[in-house]
Amino acid sequence: MDSQFIVGIDLGTTNCAMARSSISAAEAGSGIELENIPQLVNPNEVADRTLLPSFLYIPGEMDFPKGSLKLPWDAEPKFVIGELARKRGAENPVRLVASAKSWLSYTAVNRTAPILPWQAPEEVSKLSPLEASSQYLRYLRTVWDSNHPEQSLSEQDVLLTVPASFDEEARELTLRAAEQAGLQHVTLLEEPQAAFYAWLETQGDSWRKRIKVGDLILVCDVGGGTTDFSLITVSEESGDLTLKRVAVGDHILLGGDNMDLALARLLQQRLEAEGHQVDTHHLLGLWHQSRLAKEFLFENPQKQKHDVTLLGKGRKIVGGTIKTELLREDVDRVLLEGFFPKVGSDEMPLRQRRIGFQELGLPYAADAAVTKHLARFLAQQVQNSPEAANIRRGRSGLACPTHVLFNGGVMKAAALRSRLVEVLNLWLAGEGFEALGRAHILDAPDLDHAVARGAAYYGRARRGQGVRIRSGASRTYYIGIESAMPAVPGMEAPLKALCVVPFGMEEGTEAQVPDREFGLVVGEPAEFRFLSSTIRKQDHVGDLLENWGSEIEELSPLEVTLNVDGEQGAVLPVRLESRVTEVGTLEVWCVSRDGKQRWKLELNIRDKSD
Repeated sequence: MDSQFIVGIDLGTTNCAMARSSISAAEAGSGIELENIPQLVNPNEVADRTLLPSFLYIPGEMDFPKGSLKLPWDAEPKFVIGELARKRGAENPVRLVASAKSWLSYTAVNRTAPILPWQAPEEVSKLSPLEASSQYLRYLRTVWDSNHPEQSLSEQDVLLTVPASFDEEARELTLRAAEQAGLQHVTLLEEPQAAFYAWLETQGDSWRKRIKVGDLILVCDVGGGTTDFSLITVSEESGDLTLKRVAVGDHILLGGDNMDLALARLLQQRLEAEGHQVDTHHLLGLWHQSRLAKEFLFENPQKQKHDVTLLGKGRKIVGGTIKTELLREDVDRVLLEGFFPKVGSDEMPLRQRRIGFQELGLPYAADAAVTKHLARFLAQQVQNSPEAANIRRGRSGLACPTHVLFNGGVMKAAALRSRLVEVLNLWLAGEGFEALGRAHILDAPDLDHAVARGAAYYGRARRGQGVRIRSGASRTYYIGIESAMPAVPGMEAPLKALCVVPFGMEEGTEAQVPDREFGLVVGEPAEFRFLSSTIRKQDHVGDLLENWGSEIEELSPLEVTLNVDGEQGAVLPVRLESRVTEVGTLEVWCVSRDGKQRWKLELNIRDKSD
């Protein structure tokens, strides 16, 4: 590949961003630049922005004047993407695709089926989460190609970020979205790592003066749709400081979307107390209007309120609209006490009682307290794992960070950052450690663009022009093995979990399950079951587990027929090999006893009905 640029892309839940570094500039030590993203901000008005809001509006015939959606490269775009989509979607949310990234990771729906906007009326055409994600990337590719007509983005070295908690299926779908958008040379990078790379870029060589051997860095990433936690240790090898990502948290659908809904509920109660009727349609509008109002107050700390105007429907509302206002004290109270409460380190997130019938939708976290989820993450780090020796712990075994790096749009609010540090310091005091002072907060100079900039820095580091964080697989992966036991009426054979990829297995490496063969069903449909864990870091390739409780979760199964000439319904002895690819995805290979036949198993990224 003859790339001239390294391009970092943050495919965010709320905003996308793109940063670049020319390869020749990287070799000369020059900086990383943000890419301008032209987009419609009003009908007939295109403006450059460095952020592309991750919103797609599906216009109806009467939504916009004819010709008012023209872009420099497309006279009649089918969709509105970016700032104008976000604005118009707040007024008419049933035509707005939002949180596509969260839907892309939700296994309970068919992510390749046209389901978005979720629960939109029949007259609205729909997209799949995969297609929506691909549309954002296609838009960015078109912008790049327009800005750089001599260097197509399809030929550049692209680093695309994903949440650290994304499982293999969500990562594979992200790569598939990139492929559909015409991107050919893509490597995935975890967002918390990208944020840390952005911090490294701002520090130059002085980062070695800020952190030392034995330090434990917490990356707290609270974005529009998800909350991600990661831990990075600082150690020494051959006299040099070494960084290693040693833990990632679960995939938590908790972020700005939840906070916007909480504010919308507050405004709903206020309006209903004034005698207005607020139905589901109005609530959706309030949800999006609350997001705009919250962001305005975050970006303008001198302002104390922001007006919220909600379009009416039918004859219920005189004049067709209702108005209210979101106060700064509303934002501080709802977000601080509701999402960042002061809790003890032993207070775990509540598990909501399951009701027999549920409305399908995104599986938002049952407990909105980010601080409780952080407490569980720090308590979960297994002390007998290979990484345990490098994790600073308190008297109770709680992982105790020495530094904190914030990331994500939610953490732009100084009050939220201060509250989380205050809570963390209470825990550290209880564990016998000194509080985190100002010097222990690793300032991210630009939370909106840090992930994209950090991704570009990582691309440079891969070429030897920067510091790399050792990471590898973000979770432990297993394949299900059916037990060889006599049949019992009415019961399936017990399932065992065979470890094929241990936590931290480096990209571009392979592993063989040692000294063991397994029976592979060929010539007829068979179901292959995959499992994973973010908790069990002590398991090695070849470990066969029988009882794992809630520490291991099953992923979507793969149903496939592996054909062999002359064999039907046979069971062939094979040995297993696994590989973590350079782009960060997983492959499991079945190799025949004579080594002449090989079958590759890939995780299922579609529902069985596809």
